[in-house]
Amino acid sequence: MRKKILWISQLIIAVVLLIYAMFSTQIFYENSIATQVNVLKAKTELFYEDDYSLDEIGAKAFSKRLDGVRVSIISVSGEVLGDSEKSGLNNHGKREEVKEAFKNGEGSALRHSATIGVETLYYCRKITLNNQEILLRVSTAAPSVWDSFGDVLPTLVWFLALDFFVCLLFTFLGTGYILQPVQKIAKDAALNLKVDTKYPELKPVVDILNKRNEEVSQKIRELSEEKELVEKAQRSKNDFIANITHEMNTPLTSIRGYSELLASGALDKEHTEQAARILLQQSDRLSKLIACIINYNELDNDTLPSYEVDASKLAKEILETLAPNILKRNIRLVEEIEEGITVKSRHERVNEVFGNLIRNAIRYNKEGGELKISLKRTEKGAKFTVADTGIGIAEENLERVFDRFFTVDKSHNGVHGGFGLGLATVKKICKRSGWVIGVESTLGQGTTFTVDLKI
Repeated sequence: MRKKILWISQLIIAVVLLIYAMFSTQIFYENSIATQVNVLKAKTELFYEDDYSLDEIGAKAFSKRLDGVRVSIISVSGEVLGDSEKSGLNNHGKREEVKEAFKNGEGSALRHSATIGVETLYYCRKITLNNQEILLRVSTAAPSVWDSFGDVLPTLVWFLALDFFVCLLFTFLGTGYILQPVQKIAKDAALNLKVDTKYPELKPVVDILNKRNEEVSQKIRELSEEKELVEKAQRSKNDFIANITHEMNTPLTSIRGYSELLASGALDKEHTEQAARILLQQSDRLSKLIACIINYNELDNDTLPSYEVDASKLAKEILETLAPNILKRNIRLVEEIEEGITVKSRHERVNEVFGNLIRNAIRYNKEGGELKISLKRTEKGAKFTVADTGIGIAEENLERVFDRFFTVDKSHNGVHGGFGLGLATVKKICKRSGWVIGVESTLGQGTTFTVDLKI
């Protein structure tokens, strides 16, 4: 950049100096011509001091007195009566300086002389001598404007040389000072720091760099998050496959074992009937597991439209359906359901969320415990709450209760019989619907699930 600034400044100054030299030379040249005209005018005054003949002899004599200045004596008709340089000249009546002198008393002109072959300055004056009017013309060689410019050119070259070294010094110092804030901006931007400047001219650049840095930082964050989501999706996929394999392995092992026993014919009637019941139970459990997995995966491809669902009515219907289970376990039900609360969803999805949470509260509650079901309006929508006095969830497991195949009962064949997909399904439905689900629990005292619904 320094080189560029140097050469640009050199070019500008060189052009300026050249233009200045041309204009100043022109002015000097014009002043020089005016001075020479005055000199020639003063020389014509000397013609009165001596008696010169009005012919070639007189012209040459007067020229000699003027140190060789060309002298022409011309009649008022333009006829050349005498010339110190050349004889037999044609009529000069149409010459510019002659016409001007005849009209105004004096005149001057600058032109190339065909007689002596150089640029010549002419001064012509009308005088009266011995009652006779004549035109006295004197002339001298004059340099052209280009000759004058040529005289100035060596000085101009020296100025340009001096200018180069001065510009080199000041460009080096000046660009260092000018580029310092730019270099600071570049350094801060490279370190991804917030860029700032006190110079208004650099403010647009600073704004652009800050915006670009923010976009880059955002992109890096997105890539990091995407990468994290890919290491979690992969981990989740592996866990999912492992869990499915594990969940299916238990009923399949039982089915295979009892099938082999039945096929061997070694069982008596009583044990055969028992084996048949177990086969039926395990196959039913396997079918339910497969149905749960299919239902869970279908949520990702669910494109059916939503509609208004009467959540209050649906919650009461679920409680009526599960009333025998509640009564069987001697659980006291506390119901606080406001009428007419509707949500934008679908019947089967709301049923799945409410039903799963209520069934879990019954399944993991204590004999003779309490179950509180609440559905109330809030400022932002509605809140569905399921609280039990059951076995509770350990604090370290609270974040995992919504994971697939996570169950409080680790036996996979326990008395509660859950697969660990219910809460995972609930969480997925809530996420897709824009609902927020939360859980609070104390081990051995009970659990409370809440769902903030949009209405």
